[in-house]
Amino acid sequence: MKAVRFHEYGDPRVLRYEDVERPLPGPGEVRVRVAATSFNSVDGNIRGGFMRGPIPVVLPHTPGIDVAGTVDALGEGVDGIAVGDDVIGFLPMDGAGAAAEYVLAPAEVLARAPKSVPLADAAAVPVVGLTAYQALFDHGKLTAGQRVLVNGAGGAVGGYAVQLAKKAGAHVIATAGPRSGEAVTAAGADEVVDHTTTGVTAAVTEPVDIALNLAPVDPAELAALATLVRPGGAVVNTTVWMPAPSDEERGVRGIDLFVRSDAGQLAKLVSMIDGGELHVAVTERIPLAELPALHTRAAEGGVHGKVIVVPPAD
Repeated sequence: MKAVRFHEYGDPRVLRYEDVERPLPGPGEVRVRVAATSFNSVDGNIRGGFMRGPIPVVLPHTPGIDVAGTVDALGEGVDGIAVGDDVIGFLPMDGAGAAAEYVLAPAEVLARAPKSVPLADAAAVPVVGLTAYQALFDHGKLTAGQRVLVNGAGGAVGGYAVQLAKKAGAHVIATAGPRSGEAVTAAGADEVVDHTTTGVTAAVTEPVDIALNLAPVDPAELAALATLVRPGGAVVNTTVWMPAPSDEERGVRGIDLFVRSDAGQLAKLVSMIDGGELHVAVTERIPLAELPALHTRAAEGGVHGKVIVVPPAD
C-alpha cells in the first residue's frame, strides 16, 4: 500500500511517499481502508521531534491521527464492529497514523461515521471536534445561560467550539480575523471581535464564565484572559506551551487541555452532525502524495481551516 512516513525527525523534507506492507490487525484491532485523514498542527510537531517526551513514536512513523474509512478486517476479540462499517476515530498519537491507504485502529477508539456528510469529509471531525467538546464541557463545565469567550475562533477547533457552545444555550463572544469573521458569525457567535483592530480585553465589557483560548497569543494577552472571567469561572487553554492563567483569589481556574480520544463523545458529535445541529467544515481536500507539501505550507503559516488528505482510490 502507499503511505507517507518519516524515517528521521526534521523539517517537512523528511516525509516520504512510499510503498509499505499492508498491516494485519492484532487482538482488539480493526483494519480500516482509509477514506481520508486530516492535518493537525501536532503532526508537524511530532515530525519535527518536538514531542518525543509526551508522544514517543517508533521510526519510521506514519502521521495522521484522524481517520475516516471503512472497516475491512477484524482482529481477534473485536465485537460491535463489522467488516464494511464506515467509521471515524482519533488514533493513538504514538502509533502508526492514517496517512496511508490502510491503518490499524484499536476498536474502542472508533465510532460510526456520520451518514449526512461524505465519508472522507468526516476525517475533519475527531481531533478538533473532541478538543472543542472537552474544553467546553469536561473542563469548562458549560451550562445554558453562561457567557463564553472563544479566543481564536477562526480555526478548525473554534468553528466547533462556537457551534457547541451556542447549541448548549450559551452567549458566545468570538475573536476572529477578517478572513474568518463571516464563518464565525454563521457558526452562531453572538458577538464577533476583529482581533486585528480591537483588543479582546477592551471588547469584552461583561465577565464571561469560560474563556477558551485557541490562539498562539503572547503571554501577556493570555494572562489578561483571566481578568475577563467571573469568580468561579475558568480559562481553558489549548496552546499548552504556555500554561493557562488562573486567579486563586477569585477562584478562576486555569486549565491546560490535552485532548483525549473518546468514542462515546465522538458518537455524540456524529449524532449532532446527522441531526443537522453541527456543521462540518472542510477548506481543502488534497491527495496523499501531496502531504509533504502541505506540511511545508503549514510550517510557513499557509494552512487555514481544516484540510483533509485522501489516499489513492483502489
